[in-house]
Amino acid sequence: MNIFLKKLKKCPKKYSLTYIITSMIYLISLVLFIYSLSKLSGIETIIRIIAIIFFIIWFFIYLLTSPLSLFTKKNKTFIAITIISLLFVPIFIGSSYVINTFYAELTNFTKSHLTYTTNLVTLKDYEFTSSSKIGMISDNNDIEGNILAKKLIEKESLTNEIVNYDDYYLMLADLYNQKIDAIFLSGNYVVLFSSEKTYENIAKETKVIYEYSEEMENQDYKIKSDKKLTEPFTVLLMGVDSEKDGLNANQAFNGDTLMMVTFNPNTLTATMFSMPRDMYVPIACRNGALAKVNSSAAYGTSCVIDTLEDITNVPIDYYVKMNFKGVVDLVDAVGGITVNIEEPYFRYNHGIDCGGKFCEQNSNREYGSETIYLDPGIQKINGEEALAYARCRALYIESDLARNRHQQEIVEATAKEFKNIRSIDDFKKILDAISKNMDTNITTDQMLSFYEVAKDIIFKDSDSDELISIKKTYLQSYNLPVYLPGSNTTTSALGYYKASLDAITKAMRVNLELEEAEMPKSFSISYNEEYTTNVIGKGLVDNSKVQTMPNMVGKTVSEATNWGANNNIVVSFEYVDSNSAYYNPNIQPGLISNQSIHSNTILTNVSSVTFYINNASTNNENSSLNEEDLTDEETDNNEEIPEIEIPGGPTL
Repeated sequence: MNIFLKKLKKCPKKYSLTYIITSMIYLISLVLFIYSLSKLSGIETIIRIIAIIFFIIWFFIYLLTSPLSLFTKKNKTFIAITIISLLFVPIFIGSSYVINTFYAELTNFTKSHLTYTTNLVTLKDYEFTSSSKIGMISDNNDIEGNILAKKLIEKESLTNEIVNYDDYYLMLADLYNQKIDAIFLSGNYVVLFSSEKTYENIAKETKVIYEYSEEMENQDYKIKSDKKLTEPFTVLLMGVDSEKDGLNANQAFNGDTLMMVTFNPNTLTATMFSMPRDMYVPIACRNGALAKVNSSAAYGTSCVIDTLEDITNVPIDYYVKMNFKGVVDLVDAVGGITVNIEEPYFRYNHGIDCGGKFCEQNSNREYGSETIYLDPGIQKINGEEALAYARCRALYIESDLARNRHQQEIVEATAKEFKNIRSIDDFKKILDAISKNMDTNITTDQMLSFYEVAKDIIFKDSDSDELISIKKTYLQSYNLPVYLPGSNTTTSALGYYKASLDAITKAMRVNLELEEAEMPKSFSISYNEEYTTNVIGKGLVDNSKVQTMPNMVGKTVSEATNWGANNNIVVSFEYVDSNSAYYNPNIQPGLISNQSIHSNTILTNVSSVTFYINNASTNNENSSLNEEDLTDEETDNNEEIPEIEIPGGPTL
């Protein structure tokens, strides 16, 4: 080494310094380059190894060849290999920058820490005092409903009486019924509850008197899967309806958009299934209590996943929570999408005359001059227009069901545009568009594992639209009015036919390679619908309808007895006089005047019911009424309700 240094000192100083500086710059940039390449786990592994080996060998070649050239006074050779070595440096630095930038974007998809907020909410005109009763969720693991609520109590030194609840909706109902005076709710409670008709004006009807926020570890971050994206997997897409750009996804969120997608990377086949928000199902985190499926979102992502897994028997590996406003950026990033705008059924949308066109508010929920207007039919739309179409339900007779269908069409159309990605800039625009508006439990390494599959999709024959084959699904459903005793109201829900759901879940499990495909041996269809064999679940009906308590007021004892026998429910009768709370002056003597179980109550846990009969000896001023005079108003719940089809994903 000493001999080498002595010889190097004898060389012209400008050459020896060039040799030392070039060697150091090359080595530092090479180390950065190798470190960046190491992040790309699973991506072109052989190419990465070959590149690393080549550039390391070149480094040693330069270390040895350069001084030998100087010692033998072959200055031109030294200059040539030095220039070549320095040309590699910007390649190392540029590549490292691009790789680190993309890696950082992917890392941002998973948000490790979020700001959680709890609000103490009262009715608009209520004056909060120290004697006010406060409702709070009793679950000690609920971040916004319990943990932060207790911190707010301590911060504000509140000494009020606390009433514990297991259910947000019961607590909110008691606030509206003035049984309690204030409640602790998530910071985004307006978005969370305003989708329910009962609380659609909650922003105007309530006010926040105290607020407390804290940055904490993302509770959804604990939901993990070890599965690689090169294996068949299921992802749950959840839409977060926010007026702000970006996603600060706290525990509670709006669950109006719940879309399960199974994907088999071996066959490039997917099944897409939207669970309508009003579907009445057992909620996992509420001990199986029946409620609309979107209500599970009030208890966090884990509750939604557990609920859907219980219903479908399909394992959910990943979730993707997407802010609807991110749709604007994403669609614009792919250059717009082509969709077939469905012709509206209604003319007016929230008082706006659409004039036969589609019309909806913009991404900032503004009408007037900012209203989005679209002609029905196939056309290319931008991000603002796509979001408006994805949000709209007021113009269509199917309401949320139509909205689900449109959202899936937008997913389909956006996926088709990914085949046009041909440059790093295009890819970066897409990453920028979704990174700030998305939260997921898919790790960066798992995303990278999808590279080979994505490459097959993107570089598939560009003349073909069938990048991914998406199987269509339709869940056959029916209207299901349900009485809610906690709020003394009846909510409009949906029930589903088990045969239809079984067909859908079977297809999803087959796509996941959890079951073998088999031909159906028999099925029944609704003759009110045109049956299409390639639509999974469509037309499949059975006897699995949820049974609810009918309104038996005005019916005879014989009718009530027969109903009880047919439904395995013990029926008893009690005759009442005019001084009884169960007496009904509008019903003639001898007929049912009231019942112990409210109409539209689900009969799952009902084993007996008492019917109250107007006593014949009572002086009833309406006793001249006969059975034909009774209106249908009391018995309209027994009428057959038309089935409704719920669309799934179209085929790409």
